[in-house]
Amino acid sequence: MSDLFDLPFEEDDEPGDGRPSGVPGEGASPPLARPRRVLSVTELTVRIRDLLEGELFEVWVEGELSNCRTWNTGHLSFTLKDAGAQLRGVIFRAALRALRFKPADGLHVVARGRISVYEPKGEYQLVCEHMEPQGLGALQLAFDQLKARLQREGLFDPARKRPLPLLPRIIGIVTSLDGAAIRDMLKVLGRRYPGAHVVIRPARVQGDGAAQEIARAIRLMGRVRGLDVLIVGRGGGSIEDLWAFNEEAVARAIAAAPVPVISAVGHETDVTIADFVADVRAPTPSAAAEIVVARRDEFHDRVDRLRDRLAAAARGRIHAGSRRLHTLAGRPALAGFRGRLALRGRHVAELAHALARAAALTVAGGRRRLQLLERQLAAFDAGRRLAALRTRLTTADGRLAAAARRAHYRADARLRESAGRLETLSPLAVLARGYAVCWTADRRRIVRAAADVAVGDALRVTLADGELGCEVRSKA
Repeated sequence: MSDLFDLPFEEDDEPGDGRPSGVPGEGASPPLARPRRVLSVTELTVRIRDLLEGELFEVWVEGELSNCRTWNTGHLSFTLKDAGAQLRGVIFRAALRALRFKPADGLHVVARGRISVYEPKGEYQLVCEHMEPQGLGALQLAFDQLKARLQREGLFDPARKRPLPLLPRIIGIVTSLDGAAIRDMLKVLGRRYPGAHVVIRPARVQGDGAAQEIARAIRLMGRVRGLDVLIVGRGGGSIEDLWAFNEEAVARAIAAAPVPVISAVGHETDVTIADFVADVRAPTPSAAAEIVVARRDEFHDRVDRLRDRLAAAARGRIHAGSRRLHTLAGRPALAGFRGRLALRGRHVAELAHALARAAALTVAGGRRRLQLLERQLAAFDAGRRLAALRTRLTTADGRLAAAARRAHYRADARLRESAGRLETLSPLAVLARGYAVCWTADRRRIVRAAADVAVGDALRVTLADGELGCEVRSKA
C-alpha cells in the first residue's frame, strides 16, 4: 500500500488512455489542466509584505509599550500591546532622534507607521515613523506610585541597608525550581564555595498569586536557624513576567527579613521595587551568587596578603639582623666574639645546671618536711586534744564566774560604805537633826552672823522639809 504522501498533487494520464484519471464518467468533457506554481518561502513572504504594505500603508495604533530595547545600530525595538493582543514594532534611528521623549516600558502611546513583514523571521511588525505619549501605562503608573509611597516610608533609605556577612555559612534562595536562575546560582556556588550550606525555598515567580508565594517564602526563610544571607530573584523576562517583584507584599517581606537580602531579578537593565528595598541589588542571579562568594574570597585574599606581608617582614628583619651581625662580627673590637660567646654559653649552662640542682635539693627538702608534718599530723589525736580544751574551757568559765561574783560583792560593799559616808556628810542630814540655813532674800549668800542683816530685812530660811520667809524685827 503506497503512502499518502507518495501520491502526486496531480496524477498523469494512464498510458493508452486518452483521458485523465479521475474522470467522472464516460462522455464527460475533460477539464482544463491548471498549471501548478510552487512559491519559495521568500517569495511568499515578499508577496505577504507587499499586500500588507499596500493595504496598511499608514496606520495609527494606540497601546502600551513593553520590551523596549535600543540596539547598537541606534534602532529601537518594542512591543505595543493592549488587553487583547500585542504587536511587535521598530522605530529606526532617524525617527527615534526626532522624538521629544524616550520610549520606555509602561508608557501608553499612539504610534503612526506602516505594517510590514520582517522577512528573516516571517513576523509582521509596525515600522513606526512617529510616536506620541498618551499618558503612563497602568503597570508603570502602579510601579511609580508604589515606589513613591515606599520611599516616603523610608524603605529605600541607605541607612537601613545591612552589610553582607563576611563568611556566610547558610545561604538561602527564594526562586522557582523550573527556571535557569537556580541552576546558575547553584553552579556558581558549587564551583567557588563548595562548603556552603544552601537552603532553597521554591516559589512561583510570575503569574497570579506569585507575589504572595514569594512573600511567604521570604518569611519562612527568615525562621531558618543560622541563616546568614538570602537571595531573592529570577531570570529575565518582560515587565509582566517580572511584575511579582513590584508588588508591595514582596517589598515589605524583604524589608522585614531578619537577615541581609540580595535582589537578583532579571537582567542588568531590569529594575524592580525589590531592588530598591533589598540590602544589595545584583544585576543577575549568577551575579548574586558571585557577590556572596566575593565576600568570602575577599576575606581569604586579605588573610593571604597579611600572611605574605608578615612573612616578608619577618624575612626582612632576619636578613637585616644577619647583615648587622656580620658587620659587627667583622669589627676589630669584636674579634674572638664567637669564642667568648661560647664561653658565656658554657657558663650559662653550668649556672643552669647548678640552678636546677639547687631547685631539686630545695624541692627534696620541702618534700621531707612535708612528710614529717604528715606523720605529726597523723599522730595528733584531735578528739583528745579537743576534750582537754573543753575541760580547760569549763574550768576557766567556772573560775571566771566566781571571780565575777566576788568582784560584784566587793563593789556592792564599797558602794554601800560610800553611800553611808555620803549620807553622813550630807547637809540634808544636818537639817534633819533640827538645824536650818538662813539666806538673804535673793538667796545669793548665807547669813552667818546677826551683824550681816539689819532690822526689817527679808530672809529665807531653809528647813529639812520646806522653806520659810522671815523678816528681821530685832537683833540680839
